[in-house]
Amino acid sequence: MDNTNLNDVNRIASGTVFKGELTSNNDIRIDGTFDGHLESKGRLVVGEAAVVNGDIICTNVDFSGTMKEGTFFVKDTLSLKTGCSVNGTLRFKRLQVELDAKINGTCQVINEKDEARPAAHQDKAQSVNKPAEHNGTVEEK
Repeated sequence: MDNTNLNDVNRIASGTVFKGELTSNNDIRIDGTFDGHLESKGRLVVGEAAVVNGDIICTNVDFSGTMKEGTFFVKDTLSLKTGCSVNGTLRFKRLQVELDAKINGTCQVINEKDEARPAAHQDKAQSVNKPAEHNGTVEEK
């Protein structure tokens, strides 16, 4: 988000709960709660107190919060920050994991032909034919 005009960043502030579908060509920052389907051609930044539940399709992600359940499809770099907790399916071109980041789920490196496929729909179709590859949820304290 360094070179992005702050007016071009979509924001879900702390204390805000968003349920539904969010699509953007710009960067997005989440500090509140997101429950649904998010698709962005930019960077997604998820703050430490943020809670995400759902499917994320994005170019780059910096994740510091909690994903209770969901799917990441990251066309370039997924960066999991210290203290974050992720439960779900992670598909990415590149992965950066800091010390004390927690992952409970499946990780898969994608190639160029995978980048064109909508990951959320593919994962849902696969889950009908096989059991979930992750378990449980993270409870907030």
